[in-house]
Amino acid sequence: MTEKMKTTAPVLSVGADGAQPQLKNHNEIIANETAQINLQAANIPEKSGSGGLQTVSMTELYDTVYPPRTPIVEGFLYGGTYLFVGAPKVGKSFFMGQLAYHVAMGLPLWDYPVRKGTVLYLALEDDYARLQRRLSGMFGVECADNLYFATQAKSLNEGLDRQLEEFLKAHTDARLIIIDTLQKVREVGGDRYSYSSDYEIVTKLKSFSDKYGICLLVVHHTRKLESEDSFDMISGTNGLLGAADGAFIMHRKKRTDNEAVMDIVGRDQPDQELTIEFDRERCVWKFKKAETELWKQPPNPLLEAINNFLTEDKPEWEGTATELVSQLPDMQIQANVLSRKLNVVNSQLLNDYGIFYDNKRGHERKIILKRLEPRE
Repeated sequence: MTEKMKTTAPVLSVGADGAQPQLKNHNEIIANETAQINLQAANIPEKSGSGGLQTVSMTELYDTVYPPRTPIVEGFLYGGTYLFVGAPKVGKSFFMGQLAYHVAMGLPLWDYPVRKGTVLYLALEDDYARLQRRLSGMFGVECADNLYFATQAKSLNEGLDRQLEEFLKAHTDARLIIIDTLQKVREVGGDRYSYSSDYEIVTKLKSFSDKYGICLLVVHHTRKLESEDSFDMISGTNGLLGAADGAFIMHRKKRTDNEAVMDIVGRDQPDQELTIEFDRERCVWKFKKAETELWKQPPNPLLEAINNFLTEDKPEWEGTATELVSQLPDMQIQANVLSRKLNVVNSQLLNDYGIFYDNKRGHERKIILKRLEPRE
């Protein structure tokens, strides 16, 4: 988000009939560009001892360009594996439908910008007739052609990963897969509710989301016991949350209330507490307030300089770090320091300025800068 989200921020329309500003989807462009990037330090591993432990030095870590981390919903949902937890009938499925539609259409979710992409919704506790009634009640008959549904899928030990891989091969711009619910894809048999079992199942899902650079949002239920910490209400052991990249907990004070609280925690996003209200006429969740403001990184002088350097007449540039330093006379910085700083902040450069960055290995390292969307 370009500014902090204020607790008094106006509530934007969440239906299909509101304003529809879209952010340019970088997925296909990035997919081609990042093929040139050294995605993993494993390309330069150093084996230690007879066990073959792969290590990277701090120097190698800083000198590697990792894939840029782009949000699904900016300031709200990122790539990785997340739990979405709530009691039965709290409104999880309505919100999943709302989120899926907004990502597929590229519509802002409340005042959170959305990056458009294909969505797969595994509605494993529904049937197609119920989905049809629910979605038409929420959005009318305006369809998102890149939103797909399935009401049956294999469990993890029966080949769910292969099913999802086939979908991703056919839909290379996929950004979000919703699994509703976790219980429907758990392995049958064994110690299903031990810490190790819970940790293992989410670890498998996380490995998949990390491999393909997508978001897996896994719907789960709360336990019946109340707790002061809403995250202690997740059904199962702490292994579920421990292995996930983050979690959303939706809960109402009373089942008959229209208002609900959504608590959000994550490794790569700020903790948030949102109050939302269910519009029973349109069957969508509306934003009411946030208990905290979203922290926004201050302007980075180096990124500002690069943004000014790439003009409409010169949207691309390639050269050595030394040559780039010479093009940025106001930046008092050494060439090797510039390269490492750009390696670290490449996600911010892409998300905030629409500029793709790469640092190609070869006889002589070459920096590549490409503006992917017009300068504001």
